[in-house]
This record gives sequence, structure tokens and C-alpha cells, in this order.
Amino acid sequence: MKSSILYIALTIALFGCANGQSKSGENAMTKLPTLKTGEQVATFGGGCFWAMAEAMSELKGVDQVISGYAGGTTKNPTYEEVSTRTTGHAETVQVYYDPKVISYEKLAEAFFYAHNPTELNYQGPDEGTDYRSIAFYRTPGEKTILLDLIKSINTAKHYNAPIVTQVVPFTAFYPAEKYHQGYYKLHGDNPYIQNVSVPKVEKMRKMEKSQLKPEFQKL
Repeated sequence: MKSSILYIALTIALFGCANGQSKSGENAMTKLPTLKTGEQVATFGGGCFWAMAEAMSELKGVDQVISGYAGGTTKNPTYEEVSTRTTGHAETVQVYYDPKVISYEKLAEAFFYAHNPTELNYQGPDEGTDYRSIAFYRTPGEKTILLDLIKSINTAKHYNAPIVTQVVPFTAFYPAEKYHQGYYKLHGDNPYIQNVSVPKVEKMRKMEKSQLKPEFQKL
């Protein structure tokens, strides 16, 4: 049993978020989509963006989710630069959604359930400030929603420890390389996806079933 656990741990480490493999031509940075009429944008960081991007994309009213970097000072950072933890950025996702279908509050609620917001500067096997839990607000109303959700979830004792998510004003978001986009769906057999990402997505589905797109409510 111990040898099996060790094997799984080593496999996850080898194929972890920091070891995603890119194909030729996929190191190019992704372009941000054009905001559609009536759409709004939300930005969250909760560990490796592979799982968070998938979780947010399964919510009704969400049109696109782009993986990228935010919360730092370096302009147009690469994945390798962010991984050095000298840019100040965290792995984040930018969510393009229809507020007539899903509210910012519901998006934020799903965010808090799609990762463990009580882990300071790490998520599972991923360690470092680039994996920190962080939520960006664009308006005073969004800030209030985030703080109220944190208070509510803490009061309910959903987690065994207090939430440590940073709540900060949005400044800039830089899209990640193309090979990071849609990684969860494209690499479902990756041991890291199976052992780390899938449980996060499945937990979000359970907690936010009424907010899922029809095809994911059946899973």
C-alpha cells in the first residue's frame, strides 16, 4: 500500500501543473476574446488553472474561460517566469459570462468550492505564491460579495480552517500560453488531472448543481 501511495505521489509530481507539456507552436500566448454585448468579466485564482478553468466553464451563462496570470507586476509574463515566483502573479482564470443567466455571486461561490481556499500559498501538491487563492473585484459591489461569501462559508464551517483568499482590486490579466487553454479536457488521462483536478471539479459540480449547464448536471 505504501509503495502504491508513493508511486501515485511521484506520478502526480512528475505530471503536475508545473510540468504541462506543450506541442510545437503552442507556446504562443493566447489572445483575449472580444467582450460580447451584455457580457461581464470575472477573474479568480485558485491553484493550478487547469481545474479552475474547467470548473468555471461548466457553469450556465459562462461563454468562455481563459487561463492566465494576474496579481503581479510583470507585464506579459510567460509561464516559466511566473513559476519563478518573482513576477508576483498567480495562476488565474478570466471568466466571460452573461449576468442575466448567472450572477457574480454565484460565480464567486463556485470559485470558493472549486478549490481549497484555506490553503495559504499552495493547493495540494502545488506549492508557491503562484498557486495562491485570490479573487479580484472590479466594483465595490463585487468586493462586498466576496467578503460576505467568505464570512458566510467560514461561519458555516464548510472547511476545517478559515479562508485565506486574497481579495484585491483587479488591475490586469495576461492570458497564458495556448497549450494551457482547455488542458483539462484535452489531457483527461494525465495522472495530475485524474488525481488532483478531477476531485476539485467534481466537488464544485456537487455544490453548485443547480448552476451547471444541462450536460454537466447529469454527471
